[in-house]
Amino acid sequence: MPSSPEDTTDHGDPSGSPESLILHATDNGVSLITLNRPEAMNAVTWDQRERIIALLAEASADPGIRAVVLTATGRGFCAGADLRGAPATGDRVPGDVARTIRLGAQRLIAAVLDCEKPVLAAVNGTAAGIGAHLAFACDLVLAAESAKFIEVFVRRGLVPDGGGAYLLPRLIGPQRAKELMFFGDSLPAADAERLGLVNRVVPDEELAATARAWAQRLADGPTRAIALTKQLVNASLDADRATAFAAEAMAQEINMTTQDANEGVAGFVERRVPKYRGV
Repeated sequence: MPSSPEDTTDHGDPSGSPESLILHATDNGVSLITLNRPEAMNAVTWDQRERIIALLAEASADPGIRAVVLTATGRGFCAGADLRGAPATGDRVPGDVARTIRLGAQRLIAAVLDCEKPVLAAVNGTAAGIGAHLAFACDLVLAAESAKFIEVFVRRGLVPDGGGAYLLPRLIGPQRAKELMFFGDSLPAADAERLGLVNRVVPDEELAATARAWAQRLADGPTRAIALTKQLVNASLDADRATAFAAEAMAQEINMTTQDANEGVAGFVERRVPKYRGV
């Protein structure tokens, strides 16, 4: 039986602690989350998914974390979901598949979209199925020149899940999204950048340093203003103009109570570079 809707390749042994399969470090306000199952092209197990969700929730709640980088080891960013590590269940009944997707892949994508800190994807290799959607859900996407994106579901006779049919039309429009999803062709990083799925493509050897530099810029910025901006942009795609304008005004009202907003205005008046503290 295939390990997941997204991928039917042999993912190897998914054993190992979540801490070893999802590496985590924080430095100077940046939370670095690294998928670490290179022998399986970083196909995500149930335990790994739960750890990523938890780390994103911690980033939201920790004022010391001001930006998040999501990346991976080896040749692949994420080959999809590997459900072999999921808790055992009995015979399948109607509703099981929908529940699995709702509580699994969709929760993972929502955790990225809802994280209160900016999330940067550093895509080091193949991102397929839910792996592609994991990258597309991030606020900014850097890709190595060797990276590629694959809407692999159609190759298995499946409907895209993990938020793909929600994310892609909003990023590149419905016709381009249908092309990727109907054919399931491999999309090189350069073409992904041309379509607007990727912010920047860099040489493979420069990916880590570029991601670190971008993340540090985010971490040095006005954290609450960036969080509110993220919420406004994400919500605007589903809102009418009146609702979007009202949300914008309220976000600025809230933001003006922060110390960073006061510091930004003071820096402008005093003709100096403001020093933001994330509060």
